[in-house]
Amino acid sequence: MAGDPNQVKDYKVIEIQPQVAELHTDFPATIEGQQTVEIRPRVDGYIEQIYVDEGAVVRKGQKLFRINGDLFQQQVRTAEANVRVAQTAVSNAQMKVNQVKPLVERDIISNYELQNAQLNLQSSRASLAAAQAQLKNARTNLSYTIVTSPANGVIGTIPYKVGALVSSNIPQPLTTVANVSKMYAYFSMNEKQVLDFTKSTGGSTLQSKLAKLPAVELILPDGSAYPQKGRVEAASALINTETGSSNFRATFANPLGLLRSGSTGTLRIPATIPNAILVPQKSTYEIQGKRFVYVLTADSVASVPVDINPSASGLSFVVQNGLKAGDKIVIEGIAGLREGAKIKPVVVNADSVFNALKQEEAQH
Repeated sequence: MAGDPNQVKDYKVIEIQPQVAELHTDFPATIEGQQTVEIRPRVDGYIEQIYVDEGAVVRKGQKLFRINGDLFQQQVRTAEANVRVAQTAVSNAQMKVNQVKPLVERDIISNYELQNAQLNLQSSRASLAAAQAQLKNARTNLSYTIVTSPANGVIGTIPYKVGALVSSNIPQPLTTVANVSKMYAYFSMNEKQVLDFTKSTGGSTLQSKLAKLPAVELILPDGSAYPQKGRVEAASALINTETGSSNFRATFANPLGLLRSGSTGTLRIPATIPNAILVPQKSTYEIQGKRFVYVLTADSVASVPVDINPSASGLSFVVQNGLKAGDKIVIEGIAGLREGAKIKPVVVNADSVFNALKQEEAQH
């Protein structure tokens, strides 16, 4: 026997009660190393040896390149010889002073001879100081033929090969060293989001507000979550007039070197709402971009519009407007309902419904 089309059917309903909800907001982010240093030669010459390869991990002070140093070695030898000559001149001038001084004291010769010898000694000492300075400069230039890393990091591209002539004004650096022990994720908030953040976050200064933000997550391009949590530590105090946004920076530890400069990701900022009105996603329907739920009124239902935010699970919504604690909504079979339709409500436990949603999300 066919069922009566006018028969009142059973529909599962839950009673809305405030509960804790986890939300998140996602922002496109670009990843940069904590420090990226251009390596440029400080002397002119031909590259004789390259000690590292592109992508290699290096330590501060590690050798990177050797530039031909024959010219600078010759300059060092010349400077050393000049120092020896100047030292000899100082010794001779000192001997002259030592010879003349007792003769002047016994009035054998005039004081003029002593003054002249002392002036020659001063001049010799000045020449020695100049020669020593030249030797120091020559040794410094020779040390520049060995190019070392100024920081711990990862080697970038190496455009110049062995035999290439390089100088301090070459258009491209010898390479770059990116310090990737910590990585910066740069992202932007639009003006409305900045205002919401400023109003909703405690603290009297921008820095104190940033300190109150929870740890943030980085979603990698393959959709997986980066294992290290980060912190939002810096923000621009200005709104870019061209983009209408403000820049922020989150910092992530990078002990395994998984993150690389120039890569991209999604920065996820979580938020906890202690007394949220939650509804299952399947209990809502959409018409012209607006979400609705069926609310139980006596023995029939009424279609009620709601303003929602997706929860972190993705299977439920946080209702901002439209529902209140104590309202009962239909959670299944809403495709067959219409405004004012009579139903036989079957009240189910709301906690069991949302726990089931969380388990379903975890399986995905």
